[in-house]
Amino acid sequence: MRLLLAIPILIFAHQLSAQPSSDTVAIRNIVRGEVDSWNRGDAVGYSRDFAAAGTFTNIRGQFFTGYPGYLKQHEVIFQGIFKNSTLKQDVVSLRFIRPDVAIVETVTTVAGATQSPVGVTRDDEGRIRTRLLQVVAREQGVWKIVTYHNVDVKPEIPFPE
Repeated sequence: MRLLLAIPILIFAHQLSAQPSSDTVAIRNIVRGEVDSWNRGDAVGYSRDFAAAGTFTNIRGQFFTGYPGYLKQHEVIFQGIFKNSTLKQDVVSLRFIRPDVAIVETVTTVAGATQSPVGVTRDDEGRIRTRLLQVVAREQGVWKIVTYHNVDVKPEIPFPE
């Protein structure tokens, strides 16, 4: 009986470990595209990989559902407090929880913001540091961000450089 239960678990675990490298590359390209688009102040480009019905929690804890809200918020910040800022984003974890779903965690640094969002603190160098969690899912063969959750890291919390 135990063997019968173990076989499906082993098959599922093998499927996860056998994730095609093309999927990993595609997801890392989403992160790379976010950085490039942010650094150009391009809200449309930054939103390109966001799912139509995705959910978005921003650095201030505001919650939005859907592509239009995600795009609008990035249009506002790229024209406002984050105009001409630069983003650095490093993947610290990329884990497939199913063949068509992955969790990507990054550490981000935004430099050059004209001001901080309400309640967000800067580090000693004036940068905003965050931990960003994105859930991506393959929809009709294309990887899309279905959940985007960003939280700032307070200056007294250790943060990798």
